[in-house]
Amino acid sequence: MIYSASSIYAQEKFNDGMFFLKRHLFFLFLGSIFCLFVMGIDYRKLKRLCKPLLILTLLLLVLVLIPGIGSSAGGAQRWFRFGRLSFQPSWMANVILIIYVADFINRKQNLLGDFVNGFLPVILISGLICGLILLQPDLGTALAIFIVLGLLLYMGGTSISYLVFTLLASLPILCIMIFSVPYRRVRMFAFLNPLSDPEGSGFQIMQSWIAIGSGGFFGQGLGASRQKLFFLPAAHTDFIFSIIGEELGFFGVAGIIILFILLLLCGLKAIKNCTEKFGYYLGLGLMLSLILRTFINIAVVCNLLPTKGLPLPFISYGGSSLIFDMISIALILNISKSSEVL
Repeated sequence: MIYSASSIYAQEKFNDGMFFLKRHLFFLFLGSIFCLFVMGIDYRKLKRLCKPLLILTLLLLVLVLIPGIGSSAGGAQRWFRFGRLSFQPSWMANVILIIYVADFINRKQNLLGDFVNGFLPVILISGLICGLILLQPDLGTALAIFIVLGLLLYMGGTSISYLVFTLLASLPILCIMIFSVPYRRVRMFAFLNPLSDPEGSGFQIMQSWIAIGSGGFFGQGLGASRQKLFFLPAAHTDFIFSIIGEELGFFGVAGIIILFILLLLCGLKAIKNCTEKFGYYLGLGLMLSLILRTFINIAVVCNLLPTKGLPLPFISYGGSSLIFDMISIALILNISKSSEVL
């Protein structure tokens, strides 16, 4: 699907129709190496490494904001560039924060009912990292991380009143961040009524609707998308689900959704027998993150949520997201394997 969605754009921009496919295959190979390494270690060692990894993550998120060190594109400064390759530290932050919260729950679950000593430290550290991600700016990733951590803390025993208080306290800040930044305000109005500006702010979602709607039940055929012909922006990244709908139809997108449901069920099955609290909450957090981002991506391309800029896990083009999603699955498999040994 990456080749189908990107080949014409890649030919036009890089004079190589397989440009994005070759890079994605390289990321897949690199992610496989990381997976083998992660599956070969004892995941419980991450408990000792979570604080150094947290400090490293904070350092990278600060460095990426410094002009000349971090790289910018489209008004966002989120990447480290190494030639034609890039690294987005926010995806690393997503995994490291889940490791940190799982370790915190493991060590101090009896304190999670205490606002000052149990809940506040986790929220402050998570808020600091999400704040640095917001400065890139990347509101979608920061919100997704915060939602997952909130769910994880609730399942770990945090009082729901603390989470509701945090949510209510954050709402004014969130509204200011959305409506004080012009492009976010435009996205919100486009979400509410894309037909009001079909050639401007509503253009992307209108093209997404056309792609999904024209696919019908059986699709136009693999490779036969018309919206990828420079009509639908981000066709091979954030909106690849629309191209799947156009080329493979209802049965194609239903198959994708069923695969993600199976992934969720397999992930929950893999961690349900884990008697060690750190492993259980780590696996649960990683699985929640994958499924939440899947839901958000699909909801965005159908205009059920405002545009967030989150890729579809394992399917959208993107090196950092693919590698760290693969690492997440490797950690879940590691937890399952260790549980069977125990």
